[in-house]
Amino acid sequence: MTNFPARHANRVAVVTGASSGIGEATARRLAASGAAVALIARRADRLQTLAEGIERDGGTALVLAADVADAEATRAAAAEVEAKLGRADLLFNNAGVMLAAPIDELATGDWQRMIDVNMTGLMNAIGAFVPHLVASAAEKGVADLVNTSSIGAQAVFPSFAVYVASKAYVTHLSKNLRADLGPKSVRVAAIEPGLVETELQGHVTDAGALEWLDGARETLTWLKPDDIAETVAFLTSLPARVNLQQVTVMPTAQV
Repeated sequence: MTNFPARHANRVAVVTGASSGIGEATARRLAASGAAVALIARRADRLQTLAEGIERDGGTALVLAADVADAEATRAAAAEVEAKLGRADLLFNNAGVMLAAPIDELATGDWQRMIDVNMTGLMNAIGAFVPHLVASAAEKGVADLVNTSSIGAQAVFPSFAVYVASKAYVTHLSKNLRADLGPKSVRVAAIEPGLVETELQGHVTDAGALEWLDGARETLTWLKPDDIAETVAFLTSLPARVNLQQVTVMPTAQV
């Protein structure tokens, strides 16, 4: 693990969607700069491997196998974080799924799964951990809520209508949450990545969407999960008076 300044020392960070991609990379990055990291995702085996790697490098990690779409399980995870690590003062609300199909195919099961994870799951994590953040901010002077959105929140992508709508929800919600949480010293940020090499593309089965993604791979150098992890680490280590509320992170060549 790269040695980073201990800018997150004495912080308790919760990462949802931590079993792969951006979540995994961000958990590693926050642990490397001193945070005790709670890892939430459905795949316990992947989380255990991640936790073991973090601990070998001298970090602290707690495995919490849970589906954020399950409100009760998410609340139970929050209680376990507080019992074993202390109150969270950083939530990286990152769990998500990306499924694509032309809207007239009426892939209602896929629509519901994206709503359940990208929107309801986001709110379940907020409901479970915002009390931690508010209490931590009162004690420490600052806490952070970072939500993973997408460049899709600002753009139009054929066959991705429900996915990008769910991400527009994340961006707009994040802006509004600042009105409630900013006065309580809880910073709120939405990160809107462009094309990032993660497992999300593996969720896609629509032939047209896959063709578009394959074409983008041939013409662009995509972002890596570590790029987003570094962004999260940066904005959560700024002075308490500074809130980067909306950060769009794009591959240099992606228009």
